[in-house]
Amino acid sequence: MFIGHGVLAFAIVASIAAHRGWTSDRALLVGVVAGLFGTLPDVDMVYALLGLLSGAEGLFAASDAFWNAASVVHRAVTHSLVLGAVAAIGFAAWHGRSDPRLLAVAVLFLGGMVGVVASVGGPVAAVVMSVFLLAGLGIVRAARSVGFSPQVVLGTALLGLLSHPFGDLLTGTPPQFLYPVEVTLLAERVTLHPDPTLHLLGAFFVELATLWLGLVVLARLRGWDLRLRISRRAGLGVGYAGAVFMLPAPTLEVSWPFVFSVLGVGLLGVPLRLRSETAGLWYTVTTALTAVTVAALAYTSAYLVVG
Repeated sequence: MFIGHGVLAFAIVASIAAHRGWTSDRALLVGVVAGLFGTLPDVDMVYALLGLLSGAEGLFAASDAFWNAASVVHRAVTHSLVLGAVAAIGFAAWHGRSDPRLLAVAVLFLGGMVGVVASVGGPVAAVVMSVFLLAGLGIVRAARSVGFSPQVVLGTALLGLLSHPFGDLLTGTPPQFLYPVEVTLLAERVTLHPDPTLHLLGAFFVELATLWLGLVVLARLRGWDLRLRISRRAGLGVGYAGAVFMLPAPTLEVSWPFVFSVLGVGLLGVPLRLRSETAGLWYTVTTALTAVTVAALAYTSAYLVVG
């Protein structure tokens, strides 16, 4: 769901802006700002890079080291609804820092977050929170540079930061929604199906649906007909059904063979010839997403028959 978080925030905010009469360009821009805020909580994965620097040899060992390092801080401080709301207010106040009162609010809220996290979670959590806030201030700067007001920053930050944790309920350990308060809102992830493979496939289809939603919103704002931006090559994705005989049944614990291979089907979106009408970025993206969707549906159908 790394990409899906941002795409969902983009689709919601861009649609709202268009409904309120904003021009398509401004609606797209504000959607992008929301999408950046929607992705921001996963900046905590920067700590997982230490796992890759641990000297682990081989793909499996490096993968284990990466995720073991990530588990230390992932879905904690940056995924808190409490801290997310405080950060959104702090970001909006920083946007209007020319007003001394707003500057004081920004310093109090953003600085206070680092202090609270340091006292509760220790230095590692404080460093992760600092990276989160610095990245957020970068988004604020970008939003300000294109003329968005503090109110827009507040709204997009709230939607992006507060929607993000709920997208993690299908995979892994649920976020610490109320951090630093020691209250568990949800102890276990949402299960879509008792069969672990069908659960993973269900979560994958949720991600695909989110990406399609974002693409449809983009197409409507741009006036595109998506049907004209899909190559017939995408239908070749149906051949991925054969992977059910070659790959271990994917689960959340062992998902990478399926995920990497099914995403590889998206290479069908790469144009065979650099013709102007088929070489565009969005022609490639739309065809690739269609091919992956067809491949996932074919695999799921085969799994239901064979399994």
